[in-house]
Amino acid sequence: MQLDVESLRTLLAVLDHGGMTRAAEHLHMSQSAVSWKIKRLEERVGRTLLIRDGRAIRPTRDARALMADARTLVEVHDRAAARLGDTELNGSVKLGSNEEVDPTRMASLLGRFKRIHPGATIEFVIDHTEHLVGHLDQGAIDVAIIQVDDDRLRTSDTILWTDELRWVTGSDTPPDRSGAVSLITFGEHCFYRALSEPVLEAAGIEHTVTYSASSISGVRAALQAGLGVGVLGSRYIGDDIVAWRPGDDLPRLPVVHQIVRTVPGDTPAVAAALVDAISAELLDPQSPALSR
Repeated sequence: MQLDVESLRTLLAVLDHGGMTRAAEHLHMSQSAVSWKIKRLEERVGRTLLIRDGRAIRPTRDARALMADARTLVEVHDRAAARLGDTELNGSVKLGSNEEVDPTRMASLLGRFKRIHPGATIEFVIDHTEHLVGHLDQGAIDVAIIQVDDDRLRTSDTILWTDELRWVTGSDTPPDRSGAVSLITFGEHCFYRALSEPVLEAAGIEHTVTYSASSISGVRAALQAGLGVGVLGSRYIGDDIVAWRPGDDLPRLPVVHQIVRTVPGDTPAVAAALVDAISAELLDPQSPALSR
């Protein structure tokens, strides 16, 4: 029997975060990828590891017995990989990212990169995609993790995952009696707002922005609280956030790609190494982007 470290990492994420949806968010995978890794691990050990009780997921006795060893194996693997990958790579990189990447996971990624490349200096900022594109083209940052549609995708971009934008709302959102759609956005520079509002206007649907947040957590909280309708990638649809049914009658929103893009021109070695690390950590093997 050979245990797969990444499957063990996925099992721990499911148990630590209380379910497939939150584990997928933490690992920045699709829920199908998480389920596939758990299924493969159960097939390898020949035992059931998770019990699904309605919405709740709990470990079997075998999973509880495995957890301590799984943590040790994952930690030893990561420490050995960091030690073997140690290099004399030097230089500084300014990295920008939109909020589609979990900042906790990004901090962990950058921490590992720093341990492997102690001579490298990374400055990390979170901003809207529109701002990051401008900063990148001006050379103000070196690498950006951003979201673009097909029309703005460049051949030099590295696609991490692809998702379809959907109209969404909270599962407990009460019916709107005002006749106008209460719109939840990421603010004035919201990438989705420029795509969604023209669709509502073309359909003659009256709407008003009632809640704006600068973060994905703020938008999700507003949706879960039942404050209105918004646009998110389909990966966010789950127990508390559901498809907005009137949106099914509207023209389909575009497919978007989460990508890594570097500043135009030659890419320094330290920036190239960082792009490789980001791709290795965040690329979703289940994303349809790989079959484009």
